[in-house]
Amino acid sequence: MRWRGEMGGVVRGLVMACALGAGGAPALAQEGTPSGPVGVAPEEEEPERPDVQAMADVGGVLTPAGTVVIEPSLQYSNSQVNRFTFQGVEILPTFLVGIIEVEDVDRDVWTSAVDVRMGLTPRLEFGLKVPYVYRSERRSVSIPQVDNSTTSQRLDGDGVGDVEASLHYQLNRGSAGGPFYIGNLRYKSITGRGPFEVDHNDSAVETEAATGSGFHALELSITGLVVSDPAVLYGNIGYLRNFPRDVDRTIGAGDQALDIGRVEPGDALRMSLGTSVSLNPRTSFSIGYKHDVIRPTRTEINNTTFESDSLGVGSLLLGVSHVVSPRVTASVNLEVGVTADAPDMAITFRMPWTVLQ
Repeated sequence: MRWRGEMGGVVRGLVMACALGAGGAPALAQEGTPSGPVGVAPEEEEPERPDVQAMADVGGVLTPAGTVVIEPSLQYSNSQVNRFTFQGVEILPTFLVGIIEVEDVDRDVWTSAVDVRMGLTPRLEFGLKVPYVYRSERRSVSIPQVDNSTTSQRLDGDGVGDVEASLHYQLNRGSAGGPFYIGNLRYKSITGRGPFEVDHNDSAVETEAATGSGFHALELSITGLVVSDPAVLYGNIGYLRNFPRDVDRTIGAGDQALDIGRVEPGDALRMSLGTSVSLNPRTSFSIGYKHDVIRPTRTEINNTTFESDSLGVGSLLLGVSHVVSPRVTASVNLEVGVTADAPDMAITFRMPWTVLQ
């Protein structure tokens, strides 16, 4: 019997290999019976398994050949940045002479998406994801020594995000107790409005929030999965390449105008690992960790190139998946940021629905 949910496509190779080795050979001819095959020993049915979602975003579980899965999802993420900046001289650790600037930034992002996955062959899957993004950002900056006032700004933006296309290929057949290896290729488009496409005021400050990155990106990764009933262990490592481009746009006006030239967004090395455990035949629980190392971004402004710092973005992953029906699975995933550069939290609700099988 196939596993329910997304993990069924991956484990099917192991189940079929065992079935062919144990009961897939034709029966031998006996005296008084036809010399040709008279039947095939029935395959031993596997116990019903829960839906185990190991790598919903990166890949690692395959859709069976000829099967189409539509997965609507809704994600909410929040980031709060509080900066205390001092410009001046430190006489003693408790005595500062200069200007203190306090900045508070609160970002909320809602992303609804439809992800369509299709099994092209028993080992190859194609995916297409179309997101719709709503972003809200509130900024508050105060300089107590100057006028003891606070400047606040609110940015909003919504629209289609960056559409993604992906291919996943199972590299090996797997063996009893051995790992499965899945190769993943993902392309991210620029269908959303990037940070240089949104409107800016005369001070070169954006007046609306972006819904996309503004840069083409290609990610290549490999996933390893080991089935150890009732758990599935997984790990992934990949490289995300962001392609540079010449923006060639002037934002702002007058003395505050900025001429944006070539922008080279930093590439990223991505790693993750974790495990998913079956709690009962319909429910599973997963826990993991992911970490991205993002290289510096280079931006040409007024013929001068500026370089940002490298970033380390790490998050703790928690998830619960439940089989609602043979064709529908519901899952909730929580990401909790554990590094300073990571979003504080993100919660995602998914409901994969098998529409063709």
